[in-house]
Amino acid sequence: MYAITQDRFGGPELLYRTEVERPQPGSGEVLVRVRAAGVNPVDSAVRAGYFPLFPAPPFALGWDVAGVVEAVGPGVTQFEVGAEVFGMPLFPKAAGAYAEYLVAPAAELALKPAALSMSEAGALPLAGLTAWQGLVGLAGIEAGQRVLIHAAAGGVGHLAVQVAKARGAHVVGTARAENHAFLTGLGADELIDYTATDFAAAIDPVDVVFDLVGGEYAPRSLGALKPGGLLVTTVGHNPGLTSTEAERHGVRFETVFVHPSAADLTDLAGLAETGALRVHIEREFDLADAAEAHASTGSAKGKTVLIP
Repeated sequence: MYAITQDRFGGPELLYRTEVERPQPGSGEVLVRVRAAGVNPVDSAVRAGYFPLFPAPPFALGWDVAGVVEAVGPGVTQFEVGAEVFGMPLFPKAAGAYAEYLVAPAAELALKPAALSMSEAGALPLAGLTAWQGLVGLAGIEAGQRVLIHAAAGGVGHLAVQVAKARGAHVVGTARAENHAFLTGLGADELIDYTATDFAAAIDPVDVVFDLVGGEYAPRSLGALKPGGLLVTTVGHNPGLTSTEAERHGVRFETVFVHPSAADLTDLAGLAETGALRVHIEREFDLADAAEAHASTGSAKGKTVLIP
């Protein structure tokens, strides 16, 4: 089989196609024929050496995967050969989804929802789990609450909008004006062009802020929260705020660290099956063109996917 690997840290041009031995599933594992592999910002950070999640190169990037079970290891009972699955296996350890095949723990995968294409399912796991684990797992979003989502049109953001709406929340999003129609179509109730308006002064107080930007956005968001409200950030390296600082302002502060969860994937699949969640694919590339995909990232809308 072939995989996309790199021999050192650096830019997208270091990603290249190479032939490697096809892995074999061990106990509790399945071999997945990859049909789609999502591209996430963390992939680029690891490639460049900014986020050393595992040992030095060579390695293959990628966690998001959708595909077909080709073989099952001893002890696997939840999937049979031919099952269509998706997931974010092993994160933050190396999974090697930028390849024709990968081996993954069966317990970290879920059945692909029929309502999503392979590309859509391959783009969903990391971003969808981040949104779900932040808004449902940490914030416990309930019907009638007001939620502010920063970078609402992005990979995580556009899914977070839909997760919050599915929970019955009133959703406010920050995004460029050209993305407002897109977000309205996903259910956003209020939208603020952050390039032209101070979001903190433009909205009524909210119960939860979901910050996908970090830096100055967190302290600026304090004024948008109700007393006792919660700011959940996905930005671990520069969140712009500490729990102590939040407490001084009478609010709470949490960081979501996304992790594999078959149960959460199943919940996301359930939303997709009912039509409450859809995945926007902004770009598709052949797996062999992974370097080009990385060079062109930075879109403010949706996800990028590699297709073997």
